Amino acid sequence: MPNKIVYLNGDYLPVEQASVSVLDRGFLFGDGVYEVIPVFGLKPLRVDEHLQRLQSSLSRISLDNPLSNQEWKQVFDQLLERNPGEDRAIYLQITRGVYPVRDLKIQPDKQPTIFMMVLQIGSIDMSQLEQGIETVTINDFRWHACDVKSISLVANVMLREQATQAGVVDAILVRDGYVTEGTASNFFMVKKGVLITPPIGQYLLSGITRDLVIDLAKENGIDCEIRPVAETELESADEIWLTSSTREIAPVVRLNGKDVADAEAGPLWKKMINIYQQYKQVLRQAK
Repeated sequence: MPNKIVYLNGDYLPVEQASVSVLDRGFLFGDGVYEVIPVFGLKPLRVDEHLQRLQSSLSRISLDNPLSNQEWKQVFDQLLERNPGEDRAIYLQITRGVYPVRDLKIQPDKQPTIFMMVLQIGSIDMSQLEQGIETVTINDFRWHACDVKSISLVANVMLREQATQAGVVDAILVRDGYVTEGTASNFFMVKKGVLITPPIGQYLLSGITRDLVIDLAKENGIDCEIRPVAETELESADEIWLTSSTREIAPVVRLNGKDVADAEAGPLWKKMINIYQQYKQVLRQAK
């Protein structure tokens, strides 16, 4: 979209006019954090939870939050008004800003760089989603701070490329014999009617969609366990899902070249995806 308006350091301007210095630490070091907030109608999905996670990431990298929650929401509203549409997503990124010399040392008096844009996302094709995806397990070699939503994603890119080279859509990451997450998604498993997902910590990101799925499951009488999941449990799983803001809830029907159960989206996934779509519809209709 040629006239898309973005936000950069307090200004709203066409994306073609937006530029950042090559000395920005986001460019030189990947020194920054980001968020992706889905928007249904005019309502951002769980905006308070996204802002809470943003604050957590900023605190972890010792970077002050440049805006209050109310100021963030005001910018979101203005940016969405300048980029009308139905289902969209707000991408925001904060880096440590521009330093005159390339140096790892943090200078707390420097101004951060704040960038935001609106991504137009299409509606979910339920028939295609229900066909499911194929994945492989890959050793999770990333760092010990995966709870930070860092713009330094080269390890995730490498892992996704391994999945691509294996001819599948994504990978389920395994560290020391236990499942962590996908390359850009959270992991769920169903066994004997119970929905299971690993606990959050330094080896996986606390996904907003993950938390929403857990809440919706509990509200609708679905048993849910948060516990470590051993890699050896995957072969006997009744269902496997990967969840994210953009993917929503994707059923995994084949893993490492073998069928997951009956190699089709399972009954609990069908129940949950309907609950999730109803939740989105309520957001769209909210004023």
